[in-house]
Amino acid sequence: MSNGVAANGFPAKTHTASQRYLSTRGDDSGLSFEEVVLKGLASDGGLYIPEHVPSAPQWESWKDLSFVDLAFNVLSLYISPSEIPDEDLKDIIRRSYSTFRAEDVTPLIHLQDNIHLLELFHGPTFAFKDVALQFLGNLFEYFLVRRNEGKTGRDRYHLTVVGATSGDTGSAAIYGLRGKQDVSVFMLHPKGRVSPIQELQMTTVLDANVHNLAVTGNFDNCQDIVKALFADPDINSTHKLGAVNSINWARILAQTVYYFHSYFSLARQQPDSFKIGDKVRFAVPSGNFGDILAGYFAHRMGLPVDKFVIATNENDILDRFWKTGRYEKNPTFGSAAEGGVESDGVKAHEDGVKETLSPAMDILVSSNFERLLWFLAYQFASSAGMDDEWNKKQASQEVSSWLSDLKTKGGFGPVYKDVLETARRTFESERVSDQETLDTIRSLYKDVNYVLDPHTAVGVEAARRSAARPGGADVPIISLSTAHPAKFAGAVTLALQDEEGFEFDAKVLPAEFVGLDKKEKRMRDVENDWKVVRELVKEEVEEELKGLR
Repeated sequence: MSNGVAANGFPAKTHTASQRYLSTRGDDSGLSFEEVVLKGLASDGGLYIPEHVPSAPQWESWKDLSFVDLAFNVLSLYISPSEIPDEDLKDIIRRSYSTFRAEDVTPLIHLQDNIHLLELFHGPTFAFKDVALQFLGNLFEYFLVRRNEGKTGRDRYHLTVVGATSGDTGSAAIYGLRGKQDVSVFMLHPKGRVSPIQELQMTTVLDANVHNLAVTGNFDNCQDIVKALFADPDINSTHKLGAVNSINWARILAQTVYYFHSYFSLARQQPDSFKIGDKVRFAVPSGNFGDILAGYFAHRMGLPVDKFVIATNENDILDRFWKTGRYEKNPTFGSAAEGGVESDGVKAHEDGVKETLSPAMDILVSSNFERLLWFLAYQFASSAGMDDEWNKKQASQEVSSWLSDLKTKGGFGPVYKDVLETARRTFESERVSDQETLDTIRSLYKDVNYVLDPHTAVGVEAARRSAARPGGADVPIISLSTAHPAKFAGAVTLALQDEEGFEFDAKVLPAEFVGLDKKEKRMRDVENDWKVVRELVKEEVEEELKGLR
C-alpha cells in the first residue's frame, strides 16, 4: 500500500486492513469484502483472509447484546461501511437470524460437569451451516440488487451458484438462497446416496431458482463436475458462477459470532463461578476445519480461550498433524473403508475416506486448514525481524509449497518445530472412533436424558478427555453441537434402540420433519457428464430469466 491507497485502488480511509483481503497463496491482495464473497476461491487457488485480524478492545462491553447486535459488532470490523452501510448490514443480519426457531439463535445449555453444549441446529435445516448460509444468501442478494439497480433483462448481473453436496451443505445452501433475486442455485448430489431426510429437505423446496440435480455416480463425480464447470471458458463467458462451500470467507466470518455469544451466555448462566475475562475451552467436531477456524479468529480478536479441542472421527488427518507435524492423506479402500449407516448418507463421500457414523466429517483433507497454515507460517516468518510485507510474502510462499506437496506427494511435513509448537499452544486434538461415538450417545442419554447426534458426540467425547487431563476440570468447556439428532437417525437409533423407553419418533423427531415425504418434490436425474450438466444449467437459467421478463 502506498499514498494511502490499497493495492486495488481502495482508499485506506474507507477500508481498514481488516476490511481488505488477500489470498493465502500470495497473488491476490487488496480485495473488497464484496469481491471475496462473490468470487469464493482466489484466482491463484488460495483462500481469502483479512490482511489483518482486528482486535476488539471493547469486546467485554458486548456481554449483554442480543445475537443480532453482537453479530453487527463483530462483522462490522471486517466489512467497510463504504461497502455495506451500517443500517443495511444490521438489516441483513436481522433477516438472516429471524428464520431461527430459538429466540437467542444459538442457545447454550449445561450438559454434564464442566461441559456445556452450544446448540447450533435451530436454523431452517437443523444444522450449524444455517448460521452462515442464511447470512450468505442475504449477502448475495444485497450485492446483486445493488449491482442491478436500473438494469433490466440481459444487462442484469445474475449469479449462478453451483455446488456439490453429500447432504448437509446442499439443504442449508438451498434454504439460504431460495427465492433470492438474481441468483440461481444448482446443487448436485450423488443419486440414491444421501440420507432420505437430507434429500427431502433439498427436493421439497420448489422455488423457481432452486435446481436439484441427482447425478448417476458418487460424490467425487459431483465435485469433479463442479470443478470442470468453474474451469470451463465456455460457461464462464456467459454465466457468473458462484460458490457457497465452506471456503467462502463469509461463512467463516458469520460463525465467529457464536463463539462470543456462547462465552457471554456462560457468564450469564454461571455468574458465581465464571466471570468475563476468564478462559474457556471449545471442543469442535472437525472435518473441513471451518467451524473451529471461526473460533480461532474470535480468539485472535480478544476472546479468552484456553484451548480449542479439535475432535475428529476416524478420518483423522488433523489429529495426525497435531500429533506428528505431518499432514498426509491416508486413503482407505475396499472393506476397510466400509462403516457407518447407509440411511444416514454415509455412501455420499469422496473416494478414499473411511465411512463413519459421522459422515459430514468424512474427509481426506480439510479444505479450510490452509487458512490456519498461513497464520502459522506468518508467525514463524515474523521471528526473522523483517517488515510485514516480507512476512506475508514468506507465509504465502510456504503455504504454496506445502499445498503443492500435498497435491503431488499426498502430504507435507514434518513442519518446523516452532510452527508445530505454535499450533499446539492454541489447539489440542482427539480422534474418536465409531464405537466411542455410540458409547457417548448412549452414556449421555442415560446420565442426563439428552440425545446427541453422532457429530456432536465426537465433540463431547473429545471434551470429556480434555476435562480429564490435569487442570481440565477447572476450565469450562463449551462443546459445539452441529446437527439435530433427527438428521442422523440411523446412528442415534443404533446407539439407543435397546434403551428402555426410547422411542425415536417421540423423543427425537421434530414436527417439521413429519410428513416431509408426502410433500411435492422437484429433482432432475442427470448423467455423470459435466458437459451435459453445463447445458442443463444454461437451459434452466435461460428459463428463469425468461420468466423474469
